[in-house]
Parts: sequence; C-alpha cells; structure tokens
Amino acid sequence: MFSFLKRKKTAEPAGQPATEQAQVAETALPALQADTAASVPAAAEAQAIVAAPVSEEQVALPEAIQASEPSVSVPTPVETTAPVMLEPEVVPAAGPAAMPGFTSVPEPLPAVVPADATEAQPARKSWLARLRSGLSRTGQNISHLFVGVKVDENLFEELETALIMADAGMEATESMLQALRGRVRKERIEDAGQVKAALADILAAHLAPLQQRLDLGRARPLTVMIAGVNGAGKTTSIGKLAHDFQRQGASVLLAAGDTFRAAAREQLVAWGQRNNVAVIAQDGGDPAAVAFDAVNAGRARGMGVVMVDTAGRLPTQLHLMEELKKIRRVIAKADAEAPHEVLLVVDGNTGQNALAQIKAFDEALGLTGLVVTKLDGTAKGGILAAVAAGSQGVRPVPVYWIGVGEGMEDLQPFDAREFAQALLGD
Repeated sequence: MFSFLKRKKTAEPAGQPATEQAQVAETALPALQADTAASVPAAAEAQAIVAAPVSEEQVALPEAIQASEPSVSVPTPVETTAPVMLEPEVVPAAGPAAMPGFTSVPEPLPAVVPADATEAQPARKSWLARLRSGLSRTGQNISHLFVGVKVDENLFEELETALIMADAGMEATESMLQALRGRVRKERIEDAGQVKAALADILAAHLAPLQQRLDLGRARPLTVMIAGVNGAGKTTSIGKLAHDFQRQGASVLLAAGDTFRAAAREQLVAWGQRNNVAVIAQDGGDPAAVAFDAVNAGRARGMGVVMVDTAGRLPTQLHLMEELKKIRRVIAKADAEAPHEVLLVVDGNTGQNALAQIKAFDEALGLTGLVVTKLDGTAKGGILAAVAAGSQGVRPVPVYWIGVGEGMEDLQPFDAREFAQALLGD
C-alpha cells in the first residue's frame, strides 16, 4: 500500500541544489530505506502547511497508519502540501522569509474582490429568516403576550417573566420595562401592537452599544487572537471569518495554536483549504511558538490579517488560562502592538454561563469583541441584552458577529435592530 510513496521518494525536485540533496540524503538515508520513509519529520520545529486541496481519504487517514510512520530528522524545516504530511516537498524560502528558525509560507494570494452589494442582499434576507427561526422559541413566547390583551400592568408583568426566561437578566429587564412604561404613559399607547413596536425600539437602543465593526485596515498585518471554551465553535468561526475577510479584499494567514485538542490542527487546515489560505502549524509544539512564527510570517509576507487559534479553555482552569496569557505576551514580542483584536467565541445556547465566560476571559486577555454562535437551535438570545446591561459585573464587550448555522455565509455582522426584531418575533 505504500508503493506510491516509494515512487515519490525516488523523484527529486528539479531545482534542488546538489549540496542540499546530499545533506538530506546523509541524514535521512537509514529511514528512507523503509517503506514508510516518505512521511514528514515529526521533529521539525515549525511546519507551514499549505492549504492545497486534498481528498477526504487523506484527511481521514487511519491513526494506525499515521502512528506507523517513522520520525526522520532533517537539518531544515519543510513545507508540505497535504495536512497528513505523507509526501514531503522541500521548497527553499525566498525573500524576507528566509531567516533562521523561520518557516516559509506561500506567497500571498490575490485579493478577493468584495461581492457586489446587490448580490449580497438575497443572502442577507435568507440569513435573517434563519435568525428569526433560530430565535423563534423566544419570539413566540413574547409575541403571544400581545395578542388580544389590554395594555395594563398585567401585560408588563408577563413581559418581565418572558424576558427573564429569555436570559435577558434582571438588570436589562428592569431597565427596558421602566423605559417602556414611561413611553406608554407619555404617548398614551393603548394598542398592544404599538406596545410591542415600542419594546422593539427600546431593545434595539439597549443593544446598540454592542454593535461595532472590526476595522481591517488599522494595522498590517492585523493580528487577531481567538479564544473560547471547547465546543463553542471557535475553529469553525475562524474559517468563516477568513472567508469574510477575503471577500473584503484582505489576504489571510491562519495559525493553528490549538495543539492539544485531537484533530484541531487538521480541522483548521481543512478550513484553510476551503478558503485557499495558508496555515502555520507545529506537530504537538508550543502554541505560543506557533503564534510567534505566524505573526512574523504575516509581516514578512505582507498579509492583511493573521488569525491565531487557541486551545479551548474553561474559565475555571486557572493554569490553562495562564497559558493564554503567555500566548498573548509572546504575540506582543513579535509585534509590540499585537494582538490588535482579542475575540471570544461564545455559544449562544449557554445562557447565563456566557456571562461568567466573558468576565473571566476579559480579565485575563482584555477582550475587544465577541462572536456569538449557534443561534439556530434552542438559543434564547436574551443573553446579549444582559451583556449590554453589564449584568454580573460583565463589561459590555462589542459583538462583532453572530452565527446561525454551519454554512460559510452563516456568520454575519451583528445588527442591533435586526436582532431585536428577531428576538421579539417580528
């Protein structure tokens, strides 16, 4: 079954210098005599994995085969074209990337021309429909309160219960209902439908401070560190953001800093292949070193954005949170102003637990934005109102994006008005 590897082994790259061939042959000759000797060295300190298309069979290579591959030590890092690293190809670094201890990455890809605004409108409408569907549980619970009822104190009490049940929290609920009562009295509203419209305005105004946009042009490369607990959709969100950034015309480089979770690196490489972007990775190495190399690579190659993935952390795992702080410090050593953005990916289904996560990660890393995912299932959605109100001592961290599905286009910028209307079932 390894016959094709033997044939690959005998074909030397056309442009490889004779001295470099001799060095590799002298070091790796004993292992190259084995049938599985075409594997990439596991001892290489830094490997840049080019996101070239590969088959699903390669990505899902049985662990037994991977485990059987011997480790071959060579004097220089290598650059491969497949995430399973079966067919190594030595590519000499060129230009500013040829520095000691630096792993070569491919040249930046041509900038992707942003999609026409008219073409994006149907996709946006479809996404809004899925958002309303994802928040339909809360929307239905609130909408039915305004059907065939009088505008009195009973309605406000029912609204209070519904908002609290939607994870809006006491602070946000009391603030919004106080404003709603004042508006109803001032405008002498007697129709329940008009009360609902007034509540939508108040909720949108309450959420408006969270609506901000990430500025891609304020640094080059813009270094983005991404954190979150396991299962929040962190790596998937990175892949979607890479797609979005390219649509805006920015070149993207990814760093596989999650070196602990099984198959985390392969998952990020797969997203890199879908987006045709490069991934900097190490095989079981130090995540801080991966981040350091990625920032240097991004600067040397003139990339627009460098996104650094990190291993999932629970805020109660203090020793692991300390490692996140270390990654942040090491990134700053590569670029004194980096990371320019520190994003936390939050599962929209976690409810009030999201507040504890935001508070802990913010204290450890200094968050600049949130990515709220999985608002397409049982998510109640009111947690964003709690964030905006600063419930439980949480700082109102801006919400850059919200996600409603697994598709590439299912992560969209947060819009306070649209979210308020979806949450109330409009």
